[in-house]
Amino acid sequence: MPLVSVLMAAYNSERYVAQAVTSILNQTWPDLELIIINDGSTDGTLRVLQQLADQDQRIRLISRENRGIPRTRNELVARASGELIAILDADDIARPDRLAQQVAFLQQHPQVVCLGSAFELIDAKGRFLTQLPVPLHNDEIQTKILAGHAAIFQPCAMLRRSVVLQIGGYDETMTQAEDLDLWLRLGEVGELANLPEALVQYRLHANSVSEQDCALQRQKALEACERAWQRRGIQGGFEAGELWRPGKDHGSQHRFWMQYGWWAFNSGERQTALIYGLKAIRALPWHRAGWILVSCALLKPLPKPAKQGTGE
Repeated sequence: MPLVSVLMAAYNSERYVAQAVTSILNQTWPDLELIIINDGSTDGTLRVLQQLADQDQRIRLISRENRGIPRTRNELVARASGELIAILDADDIARPDRLAQQVAFLQQHPQVVCLGSAFELIDAKGRFLTQLPVPLHNDEIQTKILAGHAAIFQPCAMLRRSVVLQIGGYDETMTQAEDLDLWLRLGEVGELANLPEALVQYRLHANSVSEQDCALQRQKALEACERAWQRRGIQGGFEAGELWRPGKDHGSQHRFWMQYGWWAFNSGERQTALIYGLKAIRALPWHRAGWILVSCALLKPLPKPAKQGTGE
């Protein structure tokens, strides 16, 4: 049996899934299995996955009707044979040494039951935007998640499978916040940690998020925190979690394009900053902020260059 089972849920990910799968098959840690569930995709995702599975026997591919993320993740955990399970979403990219670094850390720190890492943000075309810091140690991570923040990102997580099974896996009633709920329960039986290295590229899509989706995400995150406060016998305080994608209205789109643009500019990515400045102008042409971003992207000296994205 392999030491590491990598779990991937794929739904309508035809455009990105080959890059995600390849990033796992090219890991410097070879002792792995990659279990993929095609969760009822209606595009060409299954065709792409079948081609990849035919080329590498480490891939175990299951295809069935759509059942949603929490149920699919529980099925993946149940099918895994590795002592450690690593999660990667079908549109993200793992750095080649991701598994090796996480395995080494968990072997040296048996008290840690869930290990994440820092990550790079890339856009839909693989353009580098920024790298955001993450809390590294258990106490800081626990403080963050008890307030509703995503202090460990699911596509970066490696977990001890026996402990995930011990606490009952993902709560399938916690759609939109099943990861936060799992971290909170894992944090009650062991320690949580993050590595400071960016081991995953997390892809931000331009897909619109409805107000109903945002409201449900916050509602479920609050519910997860309230349950944890009650279990731990503490008085907690909830803070709204981060939103990563724009909504349908022009104001929301303008805010996010500006955020992406300034991230890119401060990372030394002039062309990407210009692209998002122009997007911001198209969203709200009369708002001067977009014009300022475009002017800076064209004329202002760049900060020290940061790491590059993958590109496509």
